[in-house]
Formats: sequence, C-alpha cells, structure tokens
Amino acid sequence: MEYYYIALLVFLGLLAVFDLFVGVSNDAVNFLNSALGCRIASFKTVMFVASVGVMLGATFSSGMMEIARSGVFNPQMFTFSEIMVIFFAVMVTDIILLDTFNSLGLPTSTTVSIVFELLGSALAAAAYTLLADGKSIVEVVNYINSSRSLTIISGILISVVVAFVTGTVVQYIARLIFTFNFEKMYRRVGGVYAGIAITAIFYFLVMKGAKGASFMRPEWIDFMNNNTLAIVATLFVVLSIIFQILILVSNINIFKIIILAGTFALAFAFAGNDLVNFVGVPLAALDSYNAWVASGAAAETFTMEGLLKPTVANTFLLLLAGLVMVLTLWFSKKAQVVIQTSINLSSSNSGEQEQFGSSLPGRMIVRASMGAGKLISQFIPLGVQKSIDRRFEPKHLKQGETPLPFDYVRASINLVVSAVLIASATSLKLPLSTTYVTFMVAMGSSFADGAWDRETAVYRVSGVLTVISGWFITAICASTMAAVVCAFTLWGEGIAALILAVGSSFLLIRSNLKTKLDSVNMRADLDTRYDARKMQELVTDRTEVRFAKTVETFKQLVQKFLADKETDLRHIKTESSELFDKMSADRSLYYRMANSSFKPTDNDFDARYCYYRISTNMREVGRELQALAKLATDHVANRHRIYQGELKDELLGLADYMVKISTGPDGKLSTHSVAQHAEEAGAWIDHLQAELLRRIPENRLSVRGSELYLNFLVFVREFVNRCSIVTVLEDQLNGIAAKAK
Repeated sequence: MEYYYIALLVFLGLLAVFDLFVGVSNDAVNFLNSALGCRIASFKTVMFVASVGVMLGATFSSGMMEIARSGVFNPQMFTFSEIMVIFFAVMVTDIILLDTFNSLGLPTSTTVSIVFELLGSALAAAAYTLLADGKSIVEVVNYINSSRSLTIISGILISVVVAFVTGTVVQYIARLIFTFNFEKMYRRVGGVYAGIAITAIFYFLVMKGAKGASFMRPEWIDFMNNNTLAIVATLFVVLSIIFQILILVSNINIFKIIILAGTFALAFAFAGNDLVNFVGVPLAALDSYNAWVASGAAAETFTMEGLLKPTVANTFLLLLAGLVMVLTLWFSKKAQVVIQTSINLSSSNSGEQEQFGSSLPGRMIVRASMGAGKLISQFIPLGVQKSIDRRFEPKHLKQGETPLPFDYVRASINLVVSAVLIASATSLKLPLSTTYVTFMVAMGSSFADGAWDRETAVYRVSGVLTVISGWFITAICASTMAAVVCAFTLWGEGIAALILAVGSSFLLIRSNLKTKLDSVNMRADLDTRYDARKMQELVTDRTEVRFAKTVETFKQLVQKFLADKETDLRHIKTESSELFDKMSADRSLYYRMANSSFKPTDNDFDARYCYYRISTNMREVGRELQALAKLATDHVANRHRIYQGELKDELLGLADYMVKISTGPDGKLSTHSVAQHAEEAGAWIDHLQAELLRRIPENRLSVRGSELYLNFLVFVREFVNRCSIVTVLEDQLNGIAAKAK
C-alpha cells in the first residue's frame, strides 16, 4: 500500500510543476501588463526585473503554506489515506480548470481555485466517510475550519471592492497633481512621489512580509519591528532627496525607476502570496507522508494532527518552484494572451479596439452611472468643475505619435497600489487573490483617468463583468469538480486514481501542444521592427491566405446550400466565424504596434496606415461572409425551399466565376486578378439581379428566398469592390516600401 501513496506523491510533484506553468500563465498579467502597457522599458528588461522579483518572492512564501495544511479543513478529522486523496483531487482539478481559463484568454483567480477545491474535496471526503460509517451527514461541518475559511473567502470578495476603490481614489489624486501633461509638475514633486512609492514598497514588501521568509532570523525581525518608524522615515527622506536631485541635475526619468521597482515588487508579492496555490498542496502531502511513515501506523487509522503545527518550507524547494515560474514567464504563449486581455480592458484608447461586446447589465450600469454623475455635478460649483476638467484634459499627441494604452503615472499607480495591498495580505497570512487585486486596481485607475468614456464605457463594464463572473464560475466549478474527483477516487481507489491521473495528463499535454500559433504574442509585438518592409511582408503573408480562404469558403457555402446539407453548412458557418476572427486579429495588430520598442519614421507610419486600411477591407469581407453563412444556414435549418432550375445553375456559376476571376495567369489567387475583372463582374451581377426580378413571379419565389439570393449577389459585389480597394492600397504600400529603402 505504501507504493500507492508514493505514486500519488510523485504524481502530485509532477502536477505541481505543471500547475506552476498553468498558474503563472494565468497570473503573469498581474505584474507585467502595466510595465508593458506604458512601454517604459524593453520587453527583456521588464521580464528580467519580474523574474528576479519572482525568485526572491518565492522564499517569502513559507508562512502561506499553512493555508493548504489547515486553512480550509480540520486535518485532525481526516486519516492519512483520506488526506492524500483530498490533495490528489485538488491538484487534478486545479490543473484542468486553470488551463481551460488560460486557453480562453480569461484571467481568473488561482487563489479562488485552490481554496474552493480544498473546500469541495474536503466536504466530499467527509461526507463519504460519514455515510460509510452510518453517521449523520450534518456532522460534516466538524471537518471544515469554518471560521478560517469564511475569513479567507470574505477577504477575497472584499478585495474586489477595496482594490477598485483604492485604485480609483489614488489615481484620481495623482492625476489631479500631475495631469496628463505631467512633465512640468514631475520636475517639482517627482522626487517626493518616487520617495513615497519606493518607501511604501519597501515597508509592505520587506518589513511586513519578512515574517514569512524561510531564511529570516528572529533577531532581524525583532529589530525591524522595534524600529519601524525610524527606518521608514529615514528611507523616505533620503530617497526623496536623492530622486529630486537626480531629476533636476541629471534629468533622469524617475518613473522608469518607480515602474520597474513596482514590477519587481508586484512579482515579489505575487510569488509570496500565490506560490501556496501551486505547490502548497504537494508540500503538505509530502509532510503528511513523512509523518505517516515515521508513525508506523496504518494509513486508514493515522490521523493528521501534525498538519496543525507551524512549519517552515524548504528554501531549496521554494527556489526551485520560483525557477519554474520564471521559465514560464519567458516561454508561455498563453501568458501573453491573458496579458493582452487586461491591457485592452484598461487601455485609454477609445473606441479603437474592444475585446468584449456590450451586455444588458453593462448598459444598465453605465446608464445609471451617467445619471448619478449628472446629479452630483449639479452640487459642484461650475468654477470647480472647470478647474478639475482642465487637470484631466488628455494629452495632445504630436503628428505621427501613437497612443499608449496608459501613461507612466497610471502604470506606476497600478503597480505600487497592487503590490502594497497584496503584501499587506501576505503579512496577515491571507491568500488574497492577486488577480482580483491587480485587475480591479487597473480598472479603478482607468476609470479615474477617464478611459471609460461614452465610446468605451459599456464595453469596459461588460468586460469587467464577464471576467468577474468567470471568477465566480471558477469557485462553483472548482468545488464541484474537486468533490466529484475526490469521491470517485475514494470509491475506486488505485484504479480510479490511475484513470484520473492518465486522463488529466492527456488533456493537459494535448492542450499545451495545440497552443494556437496565431495567438497574441506580446514579446513579438514588443521586439518586432514594424517598419514599411514589415508591413509589406505582413500584407503579403496574411492577405493572400485570408483571400484564398474566403474564395474557398464561399464556393463551399454555395454548394452545400444548394445541396441542402445543414450539418455541412454549420461547419462552414463556424469556419467563416473563425476566418472573421483572424481578420479582426490582423487588424488589431495595428493598435499593438504602438507597444513596439521600434521608433517608426513617417514612411513607416504611412505604411502602417496602408496595412490598417487593407486589413479593414479584408475584415469587412469576412464580416459579410460570416453574415451570409448564417443566413444560408438558418434558411436550410428552417426547411425553406432551396433554389432549383436556372436560379440554382446561375448561383453555382457565380461561385465558379468568383474562383475564375480570383485566379491570376500564374494559377494563384490574388486580389489584383479580381480588380482586373471588376467592371466585367459588376455587369454580370447587374444582369443576375435583373434576371431575379423577372423570375420572381415565374418561380413563385418568396420574399425570404429572394432576399437570400440577393445577399449572395451583394456579397460577390462587396468582395469585388473590396479587392479593388485592397489592390490600390497594396500598390501604395509597395511604393512606400520602395521609397523607405
């Protein structure tokens, strides 16, 4: 039987490595998005600073490991065999759940996951034992550490409000002081601002978090506790003076120091608070195994009072976990997708690119907020309102200057406030959700900055509601899934554990091997030289592929529609939606180019604008195709009549004609070939449209059938027109690229 538990222990260790990978992919957004969004340093510099913060922060996480040991359930109520199954269920559930959210590009809370997984699996184990012994299910409450669990869960929920309010208030005050044109005020009070920021980071990160470090000595902690005020005051005064001198004498950008220090601090706080979410359970399982082996008792009778005792985690194991986290930061593509989600939601760019659509709750909240704002403004003197409005006037961009998602002031507030809140919770041994905190601080600061204007507010609010609802869904799914896995393993024992271990490993490997190649690549965006030649290359690579796919999809759509194949049409409808998403992603790259460290010339800006217009026209073709596929699918699904006779032959001929005019002399599909046949194509479409009007009474066509036929014609006309525009733009782009050489 001992080999069974050794196998479970080894599997938990392997899952811990995978969990670190999956969890950091999800949580990288927490400490990278602000520095990357304001583009204050290169991608490699930001990543290096964050990596050092993660490695050092891992050693400060020892005190948090008690959460997995006794924070949610009462370990003395469980036997060793039950504890191992509980831990096994938690890890299997956690790895699958978080990987699913990462694949969807949604930030979620690893803290919520681990807490509710522990809760669900412990409840299932307790209920299984009670039912097996013939006892009342009501006694299950004795197995749960109710007071501590309630404190943890309420702390997580309260953090949402606290983080949003704090981010809003602090950002509002900072913006009143600095304004968006912060250069003048920065030279006056920049040193004091930096002194406050760095001192706050040091106090909450080091002095408050020192108790949880695995290497700290008691006398060091006592010294800091006894001299807190003197240390903090001295540090603030000295740093403020040094920074102010550097600003006035050397003209150093202190914001760069603050933001990089904030990135380090947030990565440090993340590792200190969240490492328990990834390795706390395997380490608790290892301690449980060692205690059981030392006891010599049977696994079914040995109870786990030992988990109630405080413990100091092995520093080497913590550093090893930190190393895995660092490697994940550098190489995980899924992390880059989640980062882009958060940057989009907190971006100051209005109405250009929104990742989420509108929703009824979002519209209701925005409408109510606007009404409340009008009511409040009536009580504020007009002079005060104008004075405040002047402080919040957006910065006017110079010609050719690209807007950033947010500026240095907001990036520094996001980092410092988030790091302070998380470090405070870590010092209290509360597993605060770093995702909740950083995401809501970013939302609060963007709200205070006016990034949620009338053009974007509904989409931002809807996006926040979508992400937050995802967190609550996580809690429900985590507890339910963990309970099922735990009960199944207790019932099936070794065979059930083997099935779950193999199944979860297969799902995890398949998910990570099939990471989409066209996912957002933040590192590539930052490091790529988006000049005129790159724009030419992007258009050549992407436009031709999307164009060929459009022609192919349209022909299949016509054929399957006329064949009355509903199942095939549904597949085509899905393909057209995926094609439109890819075309939208091509267009959104135009906005992400602003994050590139490359400084473009006027020719490069002109080339980028050509790329934007080309991708916009191709996206509109994709939108029309997507709409047409839906109409055709619904027509067949509703069992309406399919065209016969001449109408059928002409529609098939139209699909073949579209392929013909798209094929150049070399046999390749190209927009230039379509443009050359534009006049001829337009004349034929006019002819088909006139013929349709003549055949309506002859064939007794319904209005619905006539409308659909016209939609096929309209799509081809739109396709030809858009291709003609793209051809002209491609020629312009080639000319710009030649001039740039």
